[in-house]
Amino acid sequence: MATAESFSLLYDRLGEPMVSPKGDKNAVFLLTEQHLGDDYKANGIELNNRFGESANEVINLANMKRIPRFREALKLPHDAEFSLFLPAHQKMADEVIDELLAVPENDLQQFLSTCVYTRVKINPQMFNYCYSVVLMHRKDTKNIPIQNLAETFPSKFMDSQVFSQARETAAVAAQGAPRVPIIIPRDYTATDLDIEHRMAYFREDIGVNLHHWHWHLIYPFSANQRSIVAKDCRGELFYYMHSQIIARYNGERLNNSLARVKKFSNWDEPIPEAYFPKLDSLTTSRGWPPRQANMTWQDLNRPVDGLKLTVNDMKRWRRNIEEAIATGMVRNRDGTTKPLDIDTLGNMLEASILSPNPELYGALHNNGHSFTAYMHDPNHRYLEQFSVMADEATTMRDPFFYRWHAFIDDMCQKFKESTYVRPYTRSELENAGVQITSVRVESGTGEVNTLNTFWMQSDVDLSRGLDFSERGPVYARFTHLNHRPFRYVINVNNTGKARRATMRIFMSPKFDERNLPWILSDQRKMFIEMDRFVVPLNAGSNTITRLSTQSSVTIPFEQTFRDLSAPGGDVRAPERAAFNFCGCGWPQHMLVPRGTEPGMPYQLFVMLSNYDLDSVNNPDGTEMSCVEASSFCGLKDRLYPDRRAMGFPFDRPSRTAANIQDFILPNMSLIDVTIRLQNITEPNPRNPQN
Repeated sequence: MATAESFSLLYDRLGEPMVSPKGDKNAVFLLTEQHLGDDYKANGIELNNRFGESANEVINLANMKRIPRFREALKLPHDAEFSLFLPAHQKMADEVIDELLAVPENDLQQFLSTCVYTRVKINPQMFNYCYSVVLMHRKDTKNIPIQNLAETFPSKFMDSQVFSQARETAAVAAQGAPRVPIIIPRDYTATDLDIEHRMAYFREDIGVNLHHWHWHLIYPFSANQRSIVAKDCRGELFYYMHSQIIARYNGERLNNSLARVKKFSNWDEPIPEAYFPKLDSLTTSRGWPPRQANMTWQDLNRPVDGLKLTVNDMKRWRRNIEEAIATGMVRNRDGTTKPLDIDTLGNMLEASILSPNPELYGALHNNGHSFTAYMHDPNHRYLEQFSVMADEATTMRDPFFYRWHAFIDDMCQKFKESTYVRPYTRSELENAGVQITSVRVESGTGEVNTLNTFWMQSDVDLSRGLDFSERGPVYARFTHLNHRPFRYVINVNNTGKARRATMRIFMSPKFDERNLPWILSDQRKMFIEMDRFVVPLNAGSNTITRLSTQSSVTIPFEQTFRDLSAPGGDVRAPERAAFNFCGCGWPQHMLVPRGTEPGMPYQLFVMLSNYDLDSVNNPDGTEMSCVEASSFCGLKDRLYPDRRAMGFPFDRPSRTAANIQDFILPNMSLIDVTIRLQNITEPNPRNPQN
């Protein structure tokens, strides 16, 4: 029987052959002649049978009724890196996804057998991506859990020196030695001689990078089956999620006495930021290429990757998009035009297959990643692989990611500031009869309107990604930012009848980098969303309390670093319903900005908006069994849960307010809060005990 566990085992040690045992329970897939790779044609069945004799579990495989034909996918060697930013790799992935989706639904034995065959035949990183996308988009498998990428390919997330120590730990632990965690130093990619290294705790946070990888897994930009890409508000979500990352990054820069990030708009100028990732790929057995300071974009001519582009191509696409923003109109492939909106603009910029005219508008965002990733070898002269900028799981580590996305966000903001996007009227902002009378933030430390951050050390298990080593957990201990839990207490007076309202909570630094009060046209881009939820209001006075752990932006630590082996049983079990989707979300431990040791002044904005203008007609009875980070990730198989523009009310300029104080209406409140860094390091109480 094809169980959830048997599907999950296909994520185990993707560099090992399928003839060998899988998982901690020593399970063996009984292969047929169909499933043997070229390396094991001669003796694969014999080896497989030998492993099966000592296996604790044997998983039978059916003969495939139809053998997939991977004309494109087989061109990528097993020991190569895989990137969706590369057109050749996109084409390969689309082919694999089509083949796996072609297996009839509810024939799980055939599907399992086909997946095993696919794992044997194609590049392991490409398999991991395609398999994950297919599991989420087939009706009969979408509840099978997706493996945490930090456990499948741990080399994408941590110092390469960890892995020789990890294999040593696995070997001696197998003989009874204690499993002592391997400590990853906080500063292993640079020193503070590089001022950008002050931001390493944000850029290189494992949870932040997992969020970015998982978001793009749920919202792929390429597929032959349009329904995989065409999800509700997909283009707007691309804009808003990345815009919020830039807002959070800029706030953290102010916490570290750095100016806001400078957008990369002159594509002929050198890039002063260097980056040396200190990562090794366990797939290629090579180090990830670094970027020296003051390198420039070069025309790309890499046929092996499907890349033949010039910087002038990028400039032409940029002009065409700027024309669409300036005119408020988009030209379709057939020559017709339609009004531009933010959802269309997001899909044009990325570009996804939903772009109305890929030939005219290109793929500005994706190719910007490729130009940056290949500055060290633009014409494949040295047979070099791409840098971290071309991998969704590593790209946020690079300081240039934020300069590039500051440019992409600026394109979206130009549209939001254009005459084609109407500023909000007072009636759209107010909520008649609703008045917020007081707001306070109560910290778990007992302080009011003071948030406390600190450093925490947490463990992640590497063993599923340690090919050809002894079984059993091997923990790496990394240091990350965290904060003391807190809650909002909001008092509201409702002079009308009982109703519902949407609570919107944002936060921004109080002063800019010159220590001056913001003008609203700048501060609106600095507000980070902290929470959004619907509340019932009784007539008269109401007190609303909300825990920081309930945020619609974040997922808890357990979902970011979830254990694949935890859920078990039937593939279609309802308790699995949210597992894959719920891996998407900003990590809870990064909800609160770092602040400073003396205390960084912030402003907390709270708004109760008119639910009649907010509500979306989503079907009942589809509640998830986990925390959903709907603000950044939407809802599984449902409409985005807010009719307003993402980022409302700060997504566009105000016609009347020059500063945030002028913006406040009775249904809003603005208070000062302080974020104080307690520069101490504590162990995570969830860490396994030796």
